[in-house]
Amino acid sequence: MVYLIDASVYIFRAWYSLPAGLANAAGEPTQALYGFARFLSELLERRAPLHVAVAFDTSHGNCFRHALYPAYKANRDPAPPELARQFAWCREYCRHIGVAEFASESYEADDLIGTLAAQCRAQGLEFTVVSCDKDLAQLIGPRDVFWDYAEGTEYRYADIAGRFGVPPERMADYLALRGDHVDNVPGVPGIGAKTAAALMTLCASLDELFGRLDAVARLPLRGAASLPARLQQHREAAYLAQSLTRIACDVPLGAAPEDLRRRAPDLPRIAAFCTGQGFGALLQRQAARLAGRQIGLS
Repeated sequence: MVYLIDASVYIFRAWYSLPAGLANAAGEPTQALYGFARFLSELLERRAPLHVAVAFDTSHGNCFRHALYPAYKANRDPAPPELARQFAWCREYCRHIGVAEFASESYEADDLIGTLAAQCRAQGLEFTVVSCDKDLAQLIGPRDVFWDYAEGTEYRYADIAGRFGVPPERMADYLALRGDHVDNVPGVPGIGAKTAAALMTLCASLDELFGRLDAVARLPLRGAASLPARLQQHREAAYLAQSLTRIACDVPLGAAPEDLRRRAPDLPRIAAFCTGQGFGALLQRQAARLAGRQIGLS
């Protein structure tokens, strides 16, 4: 099993949930770093995975989706400098603990995970996506797992529709229809989650949907008779939204699943890192336990 981790979820969770007073000797906040490091170390102890990748978002308004739609994620404030620097420290911690980490100026973390997931599937490898982001549910196949670590719940392919509204392969089109206010993706006006789910139950894709608009009018939905005209009017917007909600699975990473094999933790570097950040001995003890177990690591 290959573990593909969406770093931002756990960095932001720590930023908002841990005491703001956590800081290093220079007075720089470290709560997001500490929370992420604890999360990652605990995951490695609990599951002892042989193959792990952590994906980070560093595109900051420059990914390919912004070229397609400049308003993409424009509703979000930029990360404050005191949080932005902690992302870099989180990446450093991954390297010290022996875990592969990835980031791109042109693609988002979802796309990095999607590309690694596609590579795993091509090689017959099962994977677990560690996140709570519904967008990543579109990657899950019959042998894969979506693990909401904070919730403590794992979802397999058959569970995704009950959790998020539609099966994985229809998720991108479902989000394109209903929109995604979190990412500032507008969707089709007047179509919410219930209607989008009904449309994606009737049809397997946007292409099929626009080829069967006559059937849409017969759906047992309030206002169904007006849906075909509305969809036709906003057809171009729906396909634009699809290009934003669909995860890219062909990022030129220059890495393959075999490159995700964990290395033994570098204990001297971890000790120096934790001391420099003003952390206590807990992370160092976790790293020592991981190093002692080895788990066949190089």
